[in-house]
Amino acid sequence: MGQPFKTDLETIRTRAREKMSDGAVTGAYKADLQQVIAVLNEVLATEIVCILRYKNHYYMATGINAPTVAAEFLEHANEEQMHADWIAQRITQLGGVPNLDPKGLATRAHAEYVEGESLSDMIREDLVAERIAIETYSEIIRWLKDNDPTTRRIMEDILKMEEEHADDLASLLEMVEGAPD
Repeated sequence: MGQPFKTDLETIRTRAREKMSDGAVTGAYKADLQQVIAVLNEVLATEIVCILRYKNHYYMATGINAPTVAAEFLEHANEEQMHADWIAQRITQLGGVPNLDPKGLATRAHAEYVEGESLSDMIREDLVAERIAIETYSEIIRWLKDNDPTTRRIMEDILKMEEEHADDLASLLEMVEGAPD
């Protein structure tokens, strides 16, 4: 069965006491901390832009399918808010500061804020944004590797939900394309 697990507990205990002010960041943390915080702030901006876009779409949805689609927009907005909270919390755990400054929010985000004129346009814009998030978040997960397993797991959980959002939106788009906006 391979080598038995061994670790130098005395050294780990000594380091834990000496570096208590570092919080969750220990000697086991292998990623570039400042770069991870910067990337997480981009993810935070992306999630905030998505919240705002979904909220706009929720309030502006019209047409025969508006109640069903608007309910989905609101659900997605609430889930994006949860993602933003997870990311902001992780940034603070890593000793960083979540960048919630509205100045530059759109330039920090991976996705764009596009309102859309019809219900179909709104769904398309949200689907494009979800697909951007899926691709960039997948890249972040690969970039993190095993250097920051906690952040990677958070990003994997968010990615799973973004994929569900994209699937939901693709289904909604099929539904509304046959109906008037």
